[in-house]
Amino acid sequence: MNDPQKLTNEIKVPNKDLDALRANFPHCFDKDGNFQLEKFTNNLAEKQIRFSTESYGLEWLGKSYARLLASDPATTLLKADQVHNGLPENAKAENLLIKGDNLEVLKHLASAYYEKVKMIYIDPPYNTGSDGFVYQDDRRFTVEELQRLIGIDAQRAKRILAFVRQKSNSHSAWLTFMYPRLHIARHLLKEDGVIFISIDDNEVAQLRLLMDEIFGEENFVAELIWNSKYTTSNDAKYVSNQHEPILFYAKNKEKFNIGLLPRTYKHDKDYKNKDNDPKGPWKATPLHAKSGSENNNYEITFPNGKTWSPPSGRYPRYAKERLQELFHSGELYFNSNGGVDKKTYLTEVKDGITVGSLWSYEDVGHTHSNNEELAALVGKGIFDNPKGSKLIKRAIIVSNSSSNEIILDFFAGSGTTGDAVMQLNAEDGGNRKFILVQIAEPIDPKKSKTAHDFVRDELKAEQPTIFEITKERLRRAAQKVNESLDEKIQGLSKRIEQLKGELPAAETQQTIKELEAEFLQNEQRKARNCFKIFETMPIWDGYNLEAERFDSSLTLFDSGKLSEDDLKALLTTWKTYDGIALDQDLEVVDLKGYKAYYGSQRLYLMHKGFSTDHLVAILEKIDSDRNFSPTSIIGFGYHFQSARLRELSEGVKSYANKKSTDIDFITRY
Repeated sequence: MNDPQKLTNEIKVPNKDLDALRANFPHCFDKDGNFQLEKFTNNLAEKQIRFSTESYGLEWLGKSYARLLASDPATTLLKADQVHNGLPENAKAENLLIKGDNLEVLKHLASAYYEKVKMIYIDPPYNTGSDGFVYQDDRRFTVEELQRLIGIDAQRAKRILAFVRQKSNSHSAWLTFMYPRLHIARHLLKEDGVIFISIDDNEVAQLRLLMDEIFGEENFVAELIWNSKYTTSNDAKYVSNQHEPILFYAKNKEKFNIGLLPRTYKHDKDYKNKDNDPKGPWKATPLHAKSGSENNNYEITFPNGKTWSPPSGRYPRYAKERLQELFHSGELYFNSNGGVDKKTYLTEVKDGITVGSLWSYEDVGHTHSNNEELAALVGKGIFDNPKGSKLIKRAIIVSNSSSNEIILDFFAGSGTTGDAVMQLNAEDGGNRKFILVQIAEPIDPKKSKTAHDFVRDELKAEQPTIFEITKERLRRAAQKVNESLDEKIQGLSKRIEQLKGELPAAETQQTIKELEAEFLQNEQRKARNCFKIFETMPIWDGYNLEAERFDSSLTLFDSGKLSEDDLKALLTTWKTYDGIALDQDLEVVDLKGYKAYYGSQRLYLMHKGFSTDHLVAILEKIDSDRNFSPTSIIGFGYHFQSARLRELSEGVKSYANKKSTDIDFITRY
């Protein structure tokens, strides 16, 4: 029988870098799996690779602790909100809202969503001293444990534990908070994926260095400036701050193609047709450039007698022969003041506009309009200064997100990112999906009575939290987007009926066919504006397989106290770790009265009462059902006796199934 897989307490972020080292330098690992750096460096030294002991980087108290948090196992399970997810409109939802500490959630997502996310947008705490940020850590390491785990001396371990336990808001505490989250987030991004991070002047310098370390300085794209306020404050002590930085990094800038903004009248208004050119509107482009060669400097006289030469200190942009060609094709414009320009036609420009680094409130909204946008959905005073959907939609467009990409926000706040995804899908016909993560942060009635009473009285939540606002905003945003789609659907329906009453010409029939297809597409878009909810929950007390090898005579955990909902949470956690997306439901399989769960070629056996008859049912189904081809069968060890586990393992491995499929049997705890 195989060794048990002790997974539930060991859910970690996959370390692909370490896997690469194991694959390419197996001799640099000892028998216990420890990487031997000296062997590694000596091996590379033979290839004349030099190692430097000095480097430029960011150091802070707690950096080694932050790295530990990034690789430390999750302390929670994932469970579904069965009431919400069971509603007919949410049964097939592909969008996700997850309640819990985002570090825990990211660890759970790391396997199923590894390199699956196209764009991340986050608006983390700014650590201004007034935004309520304090570092809070529920892990309880001793000084000795911390010394052993991260290889530091006792004094440094004591200093780290002091600030993580004292609710610090120092720069070191903020960096320790952000590092593991950004480290895991990078693993989730596709190779051509990008991340946008809203921040303010208080931490932007530290964040820039942190991002350089995690993502690589070479993958920095831009520091965007959002002009977030349209007025100055006369009561500002020094300078009235009217902007917020947004850091923009790519996972791999060489593989990222930036998206272009859609052309609008604002961008095209400079194109005119002063001379009724048959090629259409154009704008003037200078014939000279700031660089060039003195050998290529010249004066030219055109057939109409006009003479041109570049201004002092400038050089011709085109060869003399090319200018003659442009003259004869009518692509030069001679000004009344004697100047000459090349016509750049509107029909020649690219389909979109290159985004600039300054994002004006005129284009993406401002703090006041963002407050109004949210107030129109959930009421005034419910959530202060949310980001606006226009800002997030622009980020999605610039990320070059196609119609089926995943957009992640693990500081969801009021849920703007989800709202923006639904709006943009409705506008351009996309099918982007969102994953939002929001902790159940309690709402203090002394600080925000309006929000507290709204959640308690209107939403009927026993414990008012920010998460309830996120959830309600998404629900109402989906309803609003669907109302706009309903208007389109009604207009299409009327037009179709009108055309059906006309003579059945071929052109009319084709138009009806196109309108009916558009009608169906809008109905499908409506159906996508929904979401499933999951949340983290603590692993049960005493759930710890301490023995080196499981022996059924040992009572390590009383599985009898687990309810059906507990088993479902365990199953959700395991399947996500196994790479199955959260929105993908497992198929319930009836094995002659024993209920099993199947998906992505994995069969999960979670319940008690498994017998030989059920094993026979598995083998028969493999042979008879072409849609049933498990390569792994996973049994919940606490619900199987040792003899039954042995029978299962040997039966599966020895059976020569008709599909010639190799099947692994895994006992998991």
